[in-house]
Amino acid sequence: MSTYLSLFPLNLVAFPTEKLNLHIFEPRYRQLIRECIAEGKTFGIPAFINNNLQELGTEMRVVELAKQYPDGRMDIKTEGLRVFRINTFENPATGKLYAAGKVEFFETDTHTDYILKNKAITLIDQLYAILGLENPLEYDKEPFSFQVAHKIGLSLEQEYQLLAMLDENLRVEFIIEHLERSIPIIEEVERTKQLVRMNGHFKNLNPLNF
Repeated sequence: MSTYLSLFPLNLVAFPTEKLNLHIFEPRYRQLIRECIAEGKTFGIPAFINNNLQELGTEMRVVELAKQYPDGRMDIKTEGLRVFRINTFENPATGKLYAAGKVEFFETDTHTDYILKNKAITLIDQLYAILGLENPLEYDKEPFSFQVAHKIGLSLEQEYQLLAMLDENLRVEFIIEHLERSIPIIEEVERTKQLVRMNGHFKNLNPLNF
């Protein structure tokens, strides 16, 4: 069953359950958000990648109007709800400044296999340790894959691939494969950076016995 949904294409991938803060400044999207707040309706963020509108996106609801500027600009807080696929696209929608279209919603699986999740967590912790960064992630929220997706170095295209997967365990396996490929490369880069820093400094070297 298709639903008519207002659309706000962005050069990002939004995920269900994600908390996303947006600064609204274009007149067409100021109109869209004003209507969403006034009428309590949702809108969609389809991904816009490599100058192309993608067919998948996430339905969003406005949680809070954080700030209203005198010139009409707004800062809003939003939350991701469901994945959708665009069936028809109208730009602009009839009588509106913004785009809209008929979309089909999908329910995504949220249960994560315990063993897979723990393997992914171990790899993510390893990644942050290598980079020397404090890990900001909360692993107890579901779905796990959507909570960590923006924080593990996925490209925009990879994030879109993740959004297209409806099974949570497939998403976690995808994350594990990405980390298993990336971590050795990052380790080597960090090792090289350390060697570069050492170059030119006095070194205390042990004599070799041969």
